[in-house]
This record gives sequence, structure tokens and C-alpha cells, in this order.
Amino acid sequence: MDRNFDLLINILGADHAGYIKRITSVVEALSGSKNKLICKVSQLVKLIKDGKPFKMSKRKGDYITVEDLISEVGKDATRFIMLNRSSDVELDFDFAKVKEKSKDNPLYYVQYCYARISSVFRHVNIDIISNLKIDKFDFSYGPNEMKILRKISEWPKCIEISSNKLEPHRIPVYLYELASEFHSYWSLGKDNIKLRFINEKKAISNEKLVFLKIISNVIKSGMTIVGVNVPEKM
Repeated sequence: MDRNFDLLINILGADHAGYIKRITSVVEALSGSKNKLICKVSQLVKLIKDGKPFKMSKRKGDYITVEDLISEVGKDATRFIMLNRSSDVELDFDFAKVKEKSKDNPLYYVQYCYARISSVFRHVNIDIISNLKIDKFDFSYGPNEMKILRKISEWPKCIEISSNKLEPHRIPVYLYELASEFHSYWSLGKDNIKLRFINEKKAISNEKLVFLKIISNVIKSGMTIVGVNVPEKM
């Protein structure tokens, strides 16, 4: 309040929800304005290790800190998995699953999407970070590409709602859905040569290049927002 912020956000654990009314009243009394403080209640996190819930007790000294969690699975997995659910829903943090290289690990699945696109760009000696130099954009996309492009069109709205409703979980959920759409499209290329990104001449068309660039930009943008790396090789 001394620094003249218009809005204050306080994050409370589920067991502290009873404090909301009195904290809000104090802020209202001190600031002289209503609705200045927003209290977000975050449900508890259950840690699953070796297939069993890890029971913690502060009295007994049995507990795992966030620092312990990061040293065990890394900051990227900790951030992404923690943000991958709404704050008002309990989270089961399974140590084994966050290390898996499968669809069951949302972090891996999104990172692998970006790595796959990067591999195509490397194949044609184009830097994935650089801007594309294309003169004509008279592209013709099929229903499979259009399905992904429609998903891409939802990205600005996802950011807007996440910001306005203070619901950051919408971003990793969206990225996982986009990555799933992309991996499904990639698999179609195994049976249909026309859907492969690299053609028989070992080249890529401009329309497919732009298509991949758009997806990679959104993945990179979203992962940057949640503070998670996107490796070009995996």
C-alpha cells in the first residue's frame, strides 16, 4: 500500500482460508478502499514417491521442502507440474511420473514438441529463432493443419483469461493440448508422405515452414511465461 499499488494479491494455503475475511477487512480499513486485496487459496500438494504418498509431519521433522523438490526433479519440472493445475484443486506430485519420457509427463511432452520442430529447422539449416524471409503467403492448408491453427488462434485469449482471472494453470494446460495436437499430426506423416515436413527432395515448403514457426513461437512464448526452458535437442 505504501508503494501505491492498485491491487494486492495474497496467496494462502487451504488451511488458512479462515483468515481471508479479517485480512481483507484490515486492508480495507488501512487503504480506505474496497476490493483492493484479492486472496487466492492454494490447495495442498501431495507428494507421491515409489507409488506411495509421502506422509509429512513437521512435529516429527519429516517433510520435503521446495528446495528438496527442485534438487530431486529440477526447477523446470517443479514449476511446470505445480502450475499445471488450478490452485483450488489438490495436486498429486508423483516423483516417478515427472521423470518419465512419455505423454504422462506434460513437461516432457511440451518440450519434446519444440525439440521436434527444432530438428526440422536444423535439417534444412535454418535457425529456429531467426525471422523467416518469405515473400508470398498464398498458402493452402488441409484440415489437419487447420485444426492446429485454430488452436493457435486461442492463444491470445488464453493469456488474457489467465491474467484477468489470476489462473496461470491455463497456460501449461493449453501448451500441453497444443503439443498433443502437434504430436498427433507428426504421427500422421508415418503413413502419409504428403504430411511429412521434409519432402523427398530433402527440402521443406514455405507453408510448412511457417506452420512450424507459428507453433514453435507459441510454445517458446508460453514456456517463457511460466519460466521453463525449451531445449532444441532432447
